[in-house]
Amino acid sequence: MARTVLIVEDSDTTADTLEIALLSLPDVSVTHAPSGRKAWQLLQNQSVSAIITDLHMPHMDGFELIERVRTANGPGYVPIIVLSGDSDPDTPERVRRLGADAYFAKPYSPAAVRDTLERLLHENSSPSP
Repeated sequence: MARTVLIVEDSDTTADTLEIALLSLPDVSVTHAPSGRKAWQLLQNQSVSAIITDLHMPHMDGFELIERVRTANGPGYVPIIVLSGDSDPDTPERVRRLGADAYFAKPYSPAAVRDTLERLLHENSSPSP
């Protein structure tokens, strides 16, 4: 069964680089939204297995997107990975408090993001004891 990963990123180059890295994962398809608002609209009609989001985007930032996803009453837990060039040293803790599962500062390793995503997808699909 294919798992859909939503990349929320206003830079096409960054989104394309991530997509190439993620497509090496078995049974993973990728969809892209250029802003938090577009991602939120997509999430109203489509379920995803994980979200990888930037923080600073037009219309709705990643902070608000994370908060909305975590407070929505949808079925199942969706892992969230944050990628950001934010220089505020409090940002990693802030996104964790909002409910993000992982944080990568830009520049980041697409392979490290892929490995973290693979681990989170595996943990999320494993039955609870």
